[in-house]
Amino acid sequence: MYISFVNFVVCQLFALLTAFWFRLYLHPSKTSPFVRHVVATLLGFYFALFCFVCVYVLNVLCYVMLCSFCPSVFYLRYCLVVALGYLSFCQITRVYVFDYGMYSADFTGPMMVITQKITSLAFEIHDGKKLIFFKPDTERMPSLLEYFSYNCNFMGILAGPTSSYNDYIAFIEGTPCRRSKDHQTNGKTNGRHKQTDPSPNVSTGLKCHYDFWKVTKSAAFSLFPVERNIDDDFIATTPFYAQVVYLYLSMLTTRPKYYFVWTLADAINNAAGFGFNGYNSDGSPRWDLISNLRIMDIEFANSFKMFLDNWNIQTAHWLKRVCYERCPYNPTAATFILSAMWHGAYPGYYLTFLTGIVVTLAARAMRHNVRPYFLGSPSHKLLYDGITWAGTQIAICYTVVPFVLLSVGPSMKFYRSWYFSVHIGCVLLAVALPVKPRHLRLKEAPVLSHQDSTSTDGHCNQKTKAT
Repeated sequence: MYISFVNFVVCQLFALLTAFWFRLYLHPSKTSPFVRHVVATLLGFYFALFCFVCVYVLNVLCYVMLCSFCPSVFYLRYCLVVALGYLSFCQITRVYVFDYGMYSADFTGPMMVITQKITSLAFEIHDGKKLIFFKPDTERMPSLLEYFSYNCNFMGILAGPTSSYNDYIAFIEGTPCRRSKDHQTNGKTNGRHKQTDPSPNVSTGLKCHYDFWKVTKSAAFSLFPVERNIDDDFIATTPFYAQVVYLYLSMLTTRPKYYFVWTLADAINNAAGFGFNGYNSDGSPRWDLISNLRIMDIEFANSFKMFLDNWNIQTAHWLKRVCYERCPYNPTAATFILSAMWHGAYPGYYLTFLTGIVVTLAARAMRHNVRPYFLGSPSHKLLYDGITWAGTQIAICYTVVPFVLLSVGPSMKFYRSWYFSVHIGCVLLAVALPVKPRHLRLKEAPVLSHQDSTSTDGHCNQKTKAT
């Protein structure tokens, strides 16, 4: 598995260099979408075969289903069941046949990304009235080349992130699908013309520099091993307040490896020209269309929801589209369970996401019932933010310990050392503090304007903002 991780890093660094070449020499103004599709797909095939076992069986199977069942509504159901079932089979095989307990880069990583893309495309087809709309005068299903290019392009085959099919096709064809609402007219900003195809070099450079900084500081990450939280001597001799501080530090130092993978993946896509998302109010280009995290918002999150909204962003969007917004009963529980299934077969994943359900319900109840009392003055609001930041960070750490430990025994040992205090407290809060059902809260939400509920370009799908 060490060799697989080395291969993963080598391929991602090579992909970064290739992305610059792809943008400069295969720009939409210089070549056809067909050539860009072919090159992106073939390079993706090569990277996947170099790093992992073949991951294309699922793509072929689901494309055959697409041609056979679409526009039938059954395609949506079959695709979701087949994709998740195939992914689960691969994950169970990996865990219980190959290397139980070795959490590292493995062949199920690309499968997780491809599963998201395949099911996202299925739901885009369903929501787009069973046809893909990416040009105002064209309605058609994706060709086999477009399908493989979207799912298996070299920019995202190893670590994603997942993107909208329409956004990807717009990138390949050179017709960006999204624009900043304040700067969408011919690239004009404050009376001056702004280039419509801005350079991603600054954004890519900053993200690569941040990754380099994380690598050089990685030696410090081993100072706070998570396993020490369940060491008998540590539990017996360390005051509880010190255990809380150590828990926070140990989980804090596990995040940079995720930051590294996601930031590098974002930089690769940006280097190829994918990820432009309009302009900021100061006229600077935004390259966050498919970004997967906002680090400062994560580290200073003062609510469970704020943390989740800024961690693995594209996966959160996927879960929201395919589950939360469509599940008629208990959408929060259903979404966490789906997330556990998608992550893998380790029991620790399920312990984490089942714990996440009760923590989310408690956090929602606290926010709805307690927060309004602290909004009367800035000092009260500051006090509330400080307390909720500390509570959120500890709740997150407590929740994700099993995600790192993976097995049931060590995970339950940790929870017992804390006397299941967070579980018990969250259940009591969720029961004691009433929260209106989701369908009633949605009815009370203000109706969005037509401008906000649709995309800014005519060739994009209509998209409703989250309430």
